[in-house]
This record gives sequence, C-alpha cells and structure tokens, in this order.
Amino acid sequence: MEERITDLEIKFSFAQDLLETLNTTVYRQQQQIDLLVQELKALRLQMQSMAPAQGGRNLADEIPPHY
Repeated sequence: MEERITDLEIKFSFAQDLLETLNTTVYRQQQQIDLLVQELKALRLQMQSMAPAQGGRNLADEIPPHY
C-alpha cells in the first residue's frame, strides 16, 4: 500500500511540473501573439499613411509594359 501511494505521489509531482511548464509556454506564446498583433497594426497604419501619397494608383490596375 505504501509503495502505491509513493508511486502516485511521484506521478503527481511529474504532472505538476508538466502543468507548470505548459502554463509558462502558453504565457510566452500569448506575449508573442500580442507583440505580433501590435506590429501588424503598426504596419497597417504605415501602409494606410503611404496610400494617399501614391496618388490613388494601384499597381494591379496598371497595364503591363508588354502591351
């Protein structure tokens, strides 16, 4: 009986360690996601601020040079 309790305590200890590792990983990933969202917003603002400077031209609307 004592051996079974000891085995369960060992398994529980490993499970706790794994849970803590997973929590840390998820926290770091969320920080990275938040940073990427901020960078994406900044890039969108930068692209929007550059769009009027191009005079409303869209490269997709231009005729290719071989026509």
